[in-house]
Amino acid sequence: MKPPVCLKECSVWQINHPKPWKQRLTYKTSPVEATDNAFWDQFWADTATSVQDVFALVPAAEIRAVREESPSNLATLCYKAVEKLVQGAESGCHTEKERQIVLNCCRLLTRILPYIFEDPDWRGFFWSTVPGAGRGGGDEDDENARPLAESLLLAVTDLLFCPDFTVQSHRRSTVDTAEDIHSIDSCEYIWEAGVGFAHSPQPNYIHDLNRTELLKLLLTCFSEAMYLPPSSDSSNTNPWVQFFCSTENRHALPLFTSLLNVVCAYDPVGYGIPYNHLLFSDYREPLVEEAAQVLIVTLDYDSSTSSSPTVDGTTTGTAMDDVDPPGPDNLFVNYLSRIHREEDFQFILKGVARLLSNPLVQTYLPNSAKKIQFHQELLVLFWKLCDFNKKFLFFVLKSSDVLDILVPILYFLNDARADQSRVGLMHIGVFILLLLSGERNFGVRLNKPYSVRVPMDIPVFTGTHADLLIIVFHKIITSGHQRLQPLFDCLLTIVVNVSPYLKSLSMVAANKLLHLLEAFSTTWFLFSAVQNHHLVFFLLEVFNNIIQYQFDGNSNLVYAVIRKRNVFHQLANLPTDSQSIQKGLQRKKKTPEPISRTNSQDGVSMEGSRPAAPAEPGTLKTSLVATPGIDKLTEKSQVSEDGTMRSLEPEASQLSPEGNPPAALSDGEPWSGEASHSRRERRRLSSASSSGQWTPTPDWVMSWKSKLPLQTIMRLLQVLVPQVEKICIDKGLTDESEILKFLQHGTLVGLLPVPHPILIRKYQANSGTAMWFRTYMWGVIYLRNVDPPIWYDTDVKLFEIQRV
Repeated sequence: MKPPVCLKECSVWQINHPKPWKQRLTYKTSPVEATDNAFWDQFWADTATSVQDVFALVPAAEIRAVREESPSNLATLCYKAVEKLVQGAESGCHTEKERQIVLNCCRLLTRILPYIFEDPDWRGFFWSTVPGAGRGGGDEDDENARPLAESLLLAVTDLLFCPDFTVQSHRRSTVDTAEDIHSIDSCEYIWEAGVGFAHSPQPNYIHDLNRTELLKLLLTCFSEAMYLPPSSDSSNTNPWVQFFCSTENRHALPLFTSLLNVVCAYDPVGYGIPYNHLLFSDYREPLVEEAAQVLIVTLDYDSSTSSSPTVDGTTTGTAMDDVDPPGPDNLFVNYLSRIHREEDFQFILKGVARLLSNPLVQTYLPNSAKKIQFHQELLVLFWKLCDFNKKFLFFVLKSSDVLDILVPILYFLNDARADQSRVGLMHIGVFILLLLSGERNFGVRLNKPYSVRVPMDIPVFTGTHADLLIIVFHKIITSGHQRLQPLFDCLLTIVVNVSPYLKSLSMVAANKLLHLLEAFSTTWFLFSAVQNHHLVFFLLEVFNNIIQYQFDGNSNLVYAVIRKRNVFHQLANLPTDSQSIQKGLQRKKKTPEPISRTNSQDGVSMEGSRPAAPAEPGTLKTSLVATPGIDKLTEKSQVSEDGTMRSLEPEASQLSPEGNPPAALSDGEPWSGEASHSRRERRRLSSASSSGQWTPTPDWVMSWKSKLPLQTIMRLLQVLVPQVEKICIDKGLTDESEILKFLQHGTLVGLLPVPHPILIRKYQANSGTAMWFRTYMWGVIYLRNVDPPIWYDTDVKLFEIQRV
């Protein structure tokens, strides 16, 4: 076979090895022919190596030097390594020597590929065809030759179902002839029982190690996406993922189910024996991590640009029918969207919930249970499941099992709130809760009493999961770091969405909501940014929903509203003259805190909890693209009397009945995507000073103050305050419990304004969030792959690597 033609041919690595793999890399001055097998075989013939050895022996500077000074030889090295993988897949890797060669080629390509991707001139190299490598081997086959990338991907997928190398052989005895890798049905060799496969193969740690190395190479192939800058253009598909998830890959279905089942079946606790993980190596965990990462990358698909790939509920038959449904060309997304059996949903949900809850498992013996580290990948996977398979989403919300996902998410949010390096984790947790909160069942499920005591540094309370959610959100808003401010809109949208269904809030949660209103309705906060008043609108909507739809069980909230009635009166009498606006802004200069922490009645934290800690100085983190504003992130739906939802027209939903304009999610930016009319209106109502700084004007304050939805609350105060005061005087009451008892038996039937329709802001897929997920996912994968450091110190463009 002829070597690929390259422009500059001067030197290559030559390996002198007095001892195996203890060679020094030196340069050889002329291009080496691809036919010089004796030379090339030195690179993979060694036996005692690991992927870490390869990374140590092949330094970045030397890969780059060869790329610049001897492109011909680098090209031949890649081509020969792929050729070895193809030969291994063809032969079935029956000898130990063949397996060693395959693994060494795998490691070498994992090392080199990032340096191919970082150079724009090389990026197309794997998509070029190699002269003489036609499917028939002769020169006349060059037109239908496969690009090197396709040969590489097909060889790796074949090797992932290679008997005695990565899967258990089905031979009955050693006398039987070895199985032909091309005639086996890989669906019979799925790695783990679960979706679409009932048989759990015998664990084999060698197979797990080999699978892990091959999956690491796959992930490295897919990582070309890291070397392209972020772009909202959804036509930018990753060619590696596109080919891998196409019908060209004959193992697509068994590989998809293998990856999914290996992740969801994993139980890290280890037979319940304390400290078991310290005595035995767990070969399954690295495989599960790699499988989770490969899975989420193959599912990186912008659902906003296509018809939703979910089925209509009429499908019957096997786990995933063979009938070609309409849907994306990406087979992994297609298969995921077509899972529909209840037992499969149960298996997936139980598995994800078990793994997400793992870091929360408290034992009496410190460090006795194994803690997993791949919860961020699991959250992305759970997001994809809910986004691509609406039947799965409804299954999750059908029972209280959704709370097994909610509690770990709230734990992660609370734990990461002070850590700037985990801002991405905060976002994905909030996005998942936003998605769930768009469904009525989620709000209903939150009424279940919260009895599991996961140690969190939040006040002790007795109540429901709704109380837990509100208390954690309050903690994030009042004691998270500054970069979380763009999430406030999202957090309050979630509370608004669930509020019509909350039967009885605890006193602790009720006080937290009132404390937020108090903090957000100070004049300096309202006047200091163009979108801050939206937060007050959201909170008033929460109070209105609870008073109108759940008054009976919510005496704690009603009592808290009565106690803090001055906050509502101050809002109703908010000054709008220039002098008062300036005075309010002066107060801001004296109060640099983002939100007043006084009166938040935090009380004693839960036993066994640790305060949320900021990141260690020097911690690496990856940058994220801005998230779309809440108006782009959600669409409004109105709940009709029979409980069904109907989507409101975008024009009509630009302003809600309370008149609050769409809110923003990115730091300090005005909201995006609003009607040009309201943009002009805002420009007219607020003025920009010469420095380009936005300044509030009386007209601007009036424009939204007049729409504050205070009628329901004012009517409640008008009716109940005199009654409560009268009881206190008549009976000489000072005891809260007596007043609460009175409020429990009170009624406002016929006294309140006509209930407003319930408005739910449902998450909607869009290219902005698709891009956010891509940068977040690859950032997580970049930072988590440190042994070996696959992408470290290469010129990635999708995000920046920063130190806290």
